[in-house]
Amino acid sequence: MILQPSMIGCDPVPPNHFFIQFTILYFFQMKSPNKPIGIFYEHHVWFKPLFEELQRRNIPFVRINAAQSQFNPQERDAPYSLVVNRVSSSAYLRGNVQGIFYTANFLNHIERLGIPVVNGTFAQEIETSKARQLGLIASLGLFFPKTRVINHISQLLSAAKSLRFPVLLKPNVGSHGAEILKFDTTQKLQRAIDLHQINLGVDHSTLVQEFIPPKGGYIVRVETLNGKFLYAIKIFPKGNNFNFSAAELQDIRTASKESEGLSGRIRVESFIPERKIIDDVERIVKAARLDAGGVEYLLHPETNEPYYYDINALSNFIGQAEDVIGFNPHEAFVDTSNNGCNRFTKLNTSP
Repeated sequence: MILQPSMIGCDPVPPNHFFIQFTILYFFQMKSPNKPIGIFYEHHVWFKPLFEELQRRNIPFVRINAAQSQFNPQERDAPYSLVVNRVSSSAYLRGNVQGIFYTANFLNHIERLGIPVVNGTFAQEIETSKARQLGLIASLGLFFPKTRVINHISQLLSAAKSLRFPVLLKPNVGSHGAEILKFDTTQKLQRAIDLHQINLGVDHSTLVQEFIPPKGGYIVRVETLNGKFLYAIKIFPKGNNFNFSAAELQDIRTASKESEGLSGRIRVESFIPERKIIDDVERIVKAARLDAGGVEYLLHPETNEPYYYDINALSNFIGQAEDVIGFNPHEAFVDTSNNGCNRFTKLNTSP
């Protein structure tokens, strides 16, 4: 089914990565036309379309490379009308681990100066800690897989034995499923420990979590904007492959002959969750103070209850958006801008 925004009572907004960011930026640039927008990022490929669109429309902006940056704590102003935080927890996979931990300090500085930030300090802290994500979900009374959080290899086996196997090991700081390991038995886990094959992650903390096989063989990723449902997709992982990003996802209707040789491809299809799940997701992103971000969940195969397990403040939206979701992001952006839509004017910039 192609997602139609009228089904959920909202205006059409295309689920496109740079369209969403650019619309937010456009609004703030009009409020502070004498200052450029600061794009705080570290992945040069993901944001090329955004930079090109800003240049095409002659809107001033500056690139702030989170991997190589500095700021002056004594300054009382900064040369930005808005700062957009798009630093992913997967930065360490690209040799940019310093950018992850620096980001919270930089954003705190910018917010102290009164400059609005998209996905500010609190959202960044949630993005960079899976333990905090689960704590937030728990505070809302929602289900998530049983978990233990450890900070030393000596704690791993006892933590795992308190859970039901299979178990997953998830680095506390991570994104798009990177470096997640699955162990079916205590013996296999013990062998990995003995062979020094376990990496606890860049902050030396790891989640030990019960593996729940998703009902129907799919997980659901729900994207939100300004605290509201934007769209959702079913994702059909292959086997024990937990490591994928939006660039690897393609429409289930077109993932046939032309992709038979692409064994790494993961299929998706558009989807509209039931209203209660949408409400739950909106509660999550509001509590996490996400201006734009995603939440992932699965349905328990025995109870059919949704189990939420990931909050992502850096959402790289689905490729082939027109095929999967049914929107043309370029046309919709122009239409929305020309109509003076103000749906992005109430960004959560709470400290």
